[in-house]
Amino acid sequence: MSLFTYKIIFQPTGRGARLPEVYCIISCLGCFGLFSKILDEVEKRRQISAAVIYPFMQGLRESPFPAPGKTVTIKSFIPDSGTELLELTRPLDSRLEHVEFQALLQCLSPDKILQIFASTALERRIVFLAEDLSSLSKCIHAAAALLYPFTWAHTYIPVVPEQLLSTVCCPTPFMVGIQKRYLEEVLDQPMEEVLLVDLCEGKFLKLVGDEEEILPGKLQSEMLASLPTVSNNIMTSEEFNVRVSDTFVQFFVKTIGHYPAHIKWNRSGQGSFQERSFCKAPTSKTCRRFLKRFVKTQMFSLFIQEAERSRKCVEGKLCPCCDDNGPLFFLMQIQAYQWLT
Repeated sequence: MSLFTYKIIFQPTGRGARLPEVYCIISCLGCFGLFSKILDEVEKRRQISAAVIYPFMQGLRESPFPAPGKTVTIKSFIPDSGTELLELTRPLDSRLEHVEFQALLQCLSPDKILQIFASTALERRIVFLAEDLSSLSKCIHAAAALLYPFTWAHTYIPVVPEQLLSTVCCPTPFMVGIQKRYLEEVLDQPMEEVLLVDLCEGKFLKLVGDEEEILPGKLQSEMLASLPTVSNNIMTSEEFNVRVSDTFVQFFVKTIGHYPAHIKWNRSGQGSFQERSFCKAPTSKTCRRFLKRFVKTQMFSLFIQEAERSRKCVEGKLCPCCDDNGPLFFLMQIQAYQWLT
């Protein structure tokens, strides 16, 4: 399970050495907008007194967390202002918060992005290189976001410090970002098969060799045709993000969207995934070949384990495990595709 950390730091006023104050929220939900609003309220109260923060936080703890797309109202008293009503809305789908696909497409051509996507889908070792820390962080985060509805389940370090460069020698899957000034040190490491991506030059410095053959050819062509160009001035950044994400979501809809039909349910509601029949179901030989490799990944295993626990989720009904980063949006896309076909 992924954990998200949201925090705000204050430097107390006064003379002499003073330790900073940190207010931190740790959650398994990636709702940046909602938690940012809470921390804004914390900051507003801290300017009055630290004592005003605790009743507010207590009110939050006693309130139910809103369901996807729903709003809860919190009553909070502020000295000299009286009782205020704070509305907290949980997004129906927050998978694209903090994601900037334009940064990735500005650095790499669409065909190279597909090769990176193919490598992440098979949980390989991937190193991103860039001079600028911001570009490095944005691009690696965007690459991980392409996997929705799946989640990268291995070592993930957007910016590797110099002391940890030996991470690239790890025999297990990883996705890491390294400043390009350390390129020589990285190349001197005894790396196993790795995809080494130079974001500054928009090219690969190392490849495994089969990156272009991992994804089914027909679907690759469809994805290349669907991806927007960075020169598109008509779209807003949000529209651009949705267009890119939908391209990859549709790939998974077409390759693994039949998985609900291959989960057998017992009387208690526990599911059992039928891997063999699932892999044989597609008519496309290249799709079957991709699935035989993809079902062995950790990300697919975790995804199916969640699906086996709740029949309602698999049937596309809202239930407690259907959070904004969960399966509901993906299942809706599967149902829409099946209805059209």
